Amino acid sequence: QVQLVESGGGLVQAGGSLTLSCAASERTFSTGAMGWFRQAPGKEREFVAAISWSGANTVYTDSVKGRFTISRDNAKKTVYLQLNSLKPEDTAVYYCAARRPYTTTSRAAQNYDYWGQGTQVTVSS
Repeated sequence: QVQLVESGGGLVQAGGSLTLSCAASERTFSTGAMGWFRQAPGKEREFVAAISWSGANTVYTDSVKGRFTISRDNAKKTVYLQLNSLKPEDTAVYYCAARRPYTTTSRAAQNYDYWGQGTQVTVSS
């Protein structure tokens, strides 16, 4: 059964840091690119970052460039999102997503085949 499980969310003050993790099941991790999306209350889900299977290629939305870092450890079947210099506007539920094997990074949610349940990140001012 396909499964992605996020963890690491929480409450942090502005300027603080968090590390999100996305652990995949054995079957799930035969994937291609993986990504992180977020959805704030009353807003649509938006792309945050994506990484290729090898980790060589990464892409970020402009609002998080220089502050967030996506990485993956295929041996551990885990993708990470390091969140630094957090701002109140980063508050959202963060979702991990995976594409099928041999796929490239994508900013479009509809291109992802598997999704986690989400983890809440709340940044206080």
